[in-house]
Formats: sequence, C-alpha cells, structure tokens
Amino acid sequence: MEEIGYKQDSLGPISAPAPRVAWNTVLAVLSATVLVAICAHIAVPLGFTPVPVTMQTFAVLLLGLLFGPGPAFACLALYLMEGAVGLPVFSPHGPGGMAQMLGPTGGYLLSYPFAAALASVLYRRGRRSFVAAIAASGLASILILAAGASWLALLTHAKLSVVFAQSVAPFLPGDAVKILAAAACVSMLGSFGNDSRNRERIL
Repeated sequence: MEEIGYKQDSLGPISAPAPRVAWNTVLAVLSATVLVAICAHIAVPLGFTPVPVTMQTFAVLLLGLLFGPGPAFACLALYLMEGAVGLPVFSPHGPGGMAQMLGPTGGYLLSYPFAAALASVLYRRGRRSFVAAIAASGLASILILAAGASWLALLTHAKLSVVFAQSVAPFLPGDAVKILAAAACVSMLGSFGNDSRNRERIL
C-alpha cells in the first residue's frame, strides 16, 4: 500500500506590520506649540484682574479648526507639558511652570486641549463653512471662559458677579474678534487649497 505523504511548510513567527508614524503630523503638532507660545507672549495685563489679555485663545481656536480632534488635543496637551516643566511658553505676566497652571489663569490653560478638540469635532461634523467655523470657535471659546471663571471662583471664593467681571466680561469683545479671525484664516486657507487643486487639474 502506497503511503500518502505531504510536505508541510514551516511556519515562521507571524510578525505584525510596524505602525507607520505620521511624521508630518508630529512635526505639525510640535510647530503648533510654538505658535501658541508666541501668541501667549502677546499679552496685555489688566489692572483690575489677574488675568491678562493674550492671543492664546486665537491660537487654540485656529489649531482646533485646522487639526483633527486627536492632533488638536495632543498639541495643546504638549503645550501644557512644556509649560509645566518650566519652558517659557506661558504668558510672561505670571510665575511660569506649575505655579502658573495652578494660579488664577490655570482654568483657562487646562481647558485648552478640550476646547481645541471641541472646536475640531464641531467644525468637522457638517459642511466646513465660515459660519460653521464661527459656531465651533464660539462654543470652544465659551468652554474656555467657563473653565477660567470656575477655576478663579474656586481660588478666590469671590461672588459670582465679581468673578464674571474679572474673568469673563473683559474678554468678550476680544474673544469675538479672535473667533472671527480664526474662522477667516481657516476659510482663506481652505479657499487657497481649493484654488491650488483646481489649477493642478487645469494644468
């Protein structure tokens, strides 16, 4: 009786493909923290409140509109880590480091990753228009102001009217301008990208 045999191929260890790192995203996130730091140093102190007027909110909103939710959150979280270890990325009108994150402006700072992610999610839910950018930025700005006011209220135990006068009211006009500016920048970048793609199709 003839023996039926077969040859079994040896199976080597199954190796999963190594994850590909999107280095362009990493570089963009790192570069974005520089933008936030620069905007933080554009600051004007107000005599009646410990919270200065800065351009940080503009950078947070702009990055939230430009990046996806994950990179937007990561960018602002990395920015806070840079500040926590003592890098000069926070507003110069403060002690810097962890002391600044736990000080009167700590609520604003800690809200930045969540506000950027919120703006990103809302902006990407529907049609990415100028109005959508304004709405997403406006809600993210409200989150920043609410977090800043809540933190200041916990630190000072002041009346709500005093907290509102020191942490919300002085910044409403400037935040409105920042919201419009962030939405306009994103709309212009989108239009420029569309025009470039159209020219490439023609050529």
